[in-house]
Amino acid sequence: MTNFVHRPEQAVVRGLLRGVEDELGGPVPPEWREAIEAVPRHRFLPERIWLEDGDGGYAACDLQRAPERWFEAAYSDVPVVTQVNDGVEPDDPDDMWPSSSASAPSIVVRMLRELDVRPGMNVMEVGTGTGWNAALLAHRLGPGRVSSVEVDHEVARHACASLNAAGLAVDVLCGDGARGWRLRQPFDRVISTCSVRRVPTAWIEQTAPGGVILTPWDNPMLCWGLLKLTVANGRACGRFSPHSAFMLMRGQRRDLRIFRDVVRDDHVPDESRASLEPDRVAGDDWEARFALGLKLRDVWTAWDHTRLWVATTDALSWAAVDPFEVWQYGPRRLWHEVEAAYRWWEQHGRPGPERFGLTVTGPDQWVWLDRPTNLVRALP
Repeated sequence: MTNFVHRPEQAVVRGLLRGVEDELGGPVPPEWREAIEAVPRHRFLPERIWLEDGDGGYAACDLQRAPERWFEAAYSDVPVVTQVNDGVEPDDPDDMWPSSSASAPSIVVRMLRELDVRPGMNVMEVGTGTGWNAALLAHRLGPGRVSSVEVDHEVARHACASLNAAGLAVDVLCGDGARGWRLRQPFDRVISTCSVRRVPTAWIEQTAPGGVILTPWDNPMLCWGLLKLTVANGRACGRFSPHSAFMLMRGQRRDLRIFRDVVRDDHVPDESRASLEPDRVAGDDWEARFALGLKLRDVWTAWDHTRLWVATTDALSWAAVDPFEVWQYGPRRLWHEVEAAYRWWEQHGRPGPERFGLTVTGPDQWVWLDRPTNLVRALP
């Protein structure tokens, strides 16, 4: 194994940049290459991180005990989990889930490139995390230009320490990122490092006319999209793009499980036959899953061996498909809705994320296809 501990810092940073360029299919813009070289990623990671264990879970990795593995993760183009279970490690490793992370450097660069920041701009970041993203922005824009909001007190404390150690002036607020930071408005750019299912209106209110909001997007079916909005006249409008997966904003997440929260022993479902294979809905066709998630809005899926479970986020309706036998329960015939949504997607040419967009006007938000007047679904 390459000795990451003793290699010169510049060498591992160059190796990371090559990995990012391979993933992006082109060079890192000079301003962000300079920032990454000046602000090494490992200086923003905590001494304890969590890495995938190969069995679908996570295992702790400590700098002092496994420095080579720790440094390898720091300088690989992969996300690194920096907190689990909102800061309270469970006794049972099977109950462990990521609650904060350092994003893969390639998605960091892609989002910064898409954000199109320029000298003199004021930027609000939602989700400080390790502080590395804010550090890159501050290196590019200078002191007093970056404000970052982090909901978790301990995560915010660590990020502040790392930013101060790097000599970078970033204002960090521990609070609810959905509320933004009114004392620092207006912002020319807003970038979120957590995904949302609905754009907080505070972000739009605090963005200057002509400003840009960039946020990962999540729907209960699939977290995969990136949404870029332009603000004008108190409203915002923009399109999605693919290949982005971030943790959901804490204020919008729900912990639902099929056999704990949805299906009950006294439920008596209706039986029917499926005309759609379950893999079409919850397989590897991410474009289909993204589109269905936008169309259906409040529907999520879970696999139990070969059986696909589909349920609503209010936990009132569910369906099970195995593989063409269907059982449905609740006020909605959920599998019929899924089949209808899939037919709709095929009839419209199997559109990918780039053909979808979102418009926000006051309290109203709606998804559209191809053009803002072609409504797909209003958001709750």
